[in-house]
Amino acid sequence: MISINNLSVEFSARSLFDNINYVINDKDRIALVGKNGAGKSTMLKIIAGIQRPTSGSVAIPADVTVGYLPQTMILTDDLTVRQEVRKAFSHIEEMQARLAEMNNELAERTDYESESYHQLIERMTSLTDRLAMQGADNGEAEMEKTLLGLGFERTDFDRPTSEFSGGWRMRIELAKLLLRRPDVLLLDEPTNHLDIESIQWLEQFLIQKAKAVVLVSHDRAFIDNVTSRTIEISLGKIYDYSVNYSKYVELRRERIEQQMRAYTNQQKQIADTEAFIERFRYKATKAVQVQSRMKQLAKIDRIEVDEVDTSHLNLRFPPAPRSGDFPVIAEEVGKAYGDHQVFDHATFTIRRGEKVAFVGKNGQGKSTLVKCIMGEIPFTGSLKIGHNVKIGYFAQNQASLLDETLSVFDTIDHVAVGDIRTKIRDILGAFMFGGEASDKKVKVLSGGERTRLAMIKLLLEPVNLLILDEPTNHLDMKTKDILKQAIKDFNGTVIVVSHDREFLDGLVEKVYEFSNGKVIECLGGIYDFLEKKRISSLSELERKTPVTPAGTPAKNDSKPTAAARQEEMPKAKRTLSYAEQRERDKMMKRARKKVEEAEAEVARLEEAVKEIEAKLASGEAASDPDIYTRHAEASKQLENAMSMWEIATLEFESFNS
Repeated sequence: MISINNLSVEFSARSLFDNINYVINDKDRIALVGKNGAGKSTMLKIIAGIQRPTSGSVAIPADVTVGYLPQTMILTDDLTVRQEVRKAFSHIEEMQARLAEMNNELAERTDYESESYHQLIERMTSLTDRLAMQGADNGEAEMEKTLLGLGFERTDFDRPTSEFSGGWRMRIELAKLLLRRPDVLLLDEPTNHLDIESIQWLEQFLIQKAKAVVLVSHDRAFIDNVTSRTIEISLGKIYDYSVNYSKYVELRRERIEQQMRAYTNQQKQIADTEAFIERFRYKATKAVQVQSRMKQLAKIDRIEVDEVDTSHLNLRFPPAPRSGDFPVIAEEVGKAYGDHQVFDHATFTIRRGEKVAFVGKNGQGKSTLVKCIMGEIPFTGSLKIGHNVKIGYFAQNQASLLDETLSVFDTIDHVAVGDIRTKIRDILGAFMFGGEASDKKVKVLSGGERTRLAMIKLLLEPVNLLILDEPTNHLDMKTKDILKQAIKDFNGTVIVVSHDREFLDGLVEKVYEFSNGKVIECLGGIYDFLEKKRISSLSELERKTPVTPAGTPAKNDSKPTAAARQEEMPKAKRTLSYAEQRERDKMMKRARKKVEEAEAEVARLEEAVKEIEAKLASGEAASDPDIYTRHAEASKQLENAMSMWEIATLEFESFNS
């Protein structure tokens, strides 16, 4: 589908790519991997047409569409979320306008037998088929599904985009990109601004609905689940593996081992040959053999061992001074911004030495509670910090707070005190900022380098409570593994806010879920937590009959509908106040009404489709030339109504959760 031909890129006399060739096929799921600076993001930009190579070409057929999500972008804030996301359908509107023009032209023409008339009909047919494939009549429903999947609430749809943080606005751009359904999706770190549930939704979307995908990500679980092909960029070359990332790691290790063995054998052969030449160079009786060996030596194709990253991040947190037994005690803690209650009645105790995770959708209060613990914002309830607790805090935007005008060395020199100032060069070397790298300006550092630099500042004095808010953003997999091991070895208490399942696995022994204004304690690791949620959801589904719209056959018609099941819920399960319960009941009635209206519309359209199909079966189609058009339109309307019913049902059943 897309062919990369003899691609070369040079930066300041340094070769980034050297004569690279490969093809992106339909339905490919490709992970681009390589160490930081290998050229992964540059490769995506070249395919997207944003950057030109030094030589070579990228051949993209005219009918193939490409969608690109960069790590960072300039965002506009003039519209609401709904209005901004609707821009994804601008190409559909253009196609519909062209189709309308063709219809007008067709109505005015009378040259029915001419070749141009038949060509016009063919173009109209092709355009109609493309519109049907794009789901033109189902756009609104797909837009709502996508926004909900990426973590937005319905109440967010009509809010101005200017009210959202940069991470949420990136989600809006991702929603627009997914809704365009391009033939090739290019995604550069798409999970950086997503929570665990949104990442899982994106995984399923890419697996089930996307066409070809090329992505760069440091989320190992994500790329393992999504991709089936791995292209490694190393020393300007590429190595193409038809396997996912985990399998690629094994195959790469085997490849390097084979190369090392071949390299060692060749070096021995070269050394023996050179020794023979040197020994008998001046003996006339050996002149023929010496000349032969010299020719043999010149013809040897020297084996190169692929790049092995020998740089090593020496990350170890200083020993933690002993704190009290309970570093954090929260009782009935709540936080609201105006009328919006972020969370309330949060009650929990974190013991000394525990490593816990804060997880949940973005906007549910994880970082807000961290700020409460840090004393940065006011809150209700009681939050006690234990005896002799010294907090080390890594904020989510810590790397972006660095002064870009300073060098790496000066950044640390400005905060170091006492004897530590004599060891700055050693510390920077341990964090892979040795030699000339320590003189780099912060503004030229990559995201991962900035995160490492921000982490150094955290290590300059001993602490016994580490609070890390999204510490893995922009870190490559090797550095994440080193950070994870350092946290495991740390003998103090740790609170980690993260959406990276692989990073949290084996690191934390307790999970606090932030959901629907509550903070819920879950014992066990992150996969225990996810498994419990899945089992709970499945067991709940087993106890309930799936909702069936009117007119659609159900396995057991005697089982209650979604609305009836809600009415039968025991009142003991309702723990809201009277006023809250009344408001909830109103919302539930409105949601139930939406389901009923959607069911009625599905039933009406099903009946309309049945009537048309009955006419088709009876042979009446011959006297009604528009019957096929009406059947197609009615079928599309039914599909759209089913989607709207599905959305309404999900909204209604959310009151059961």
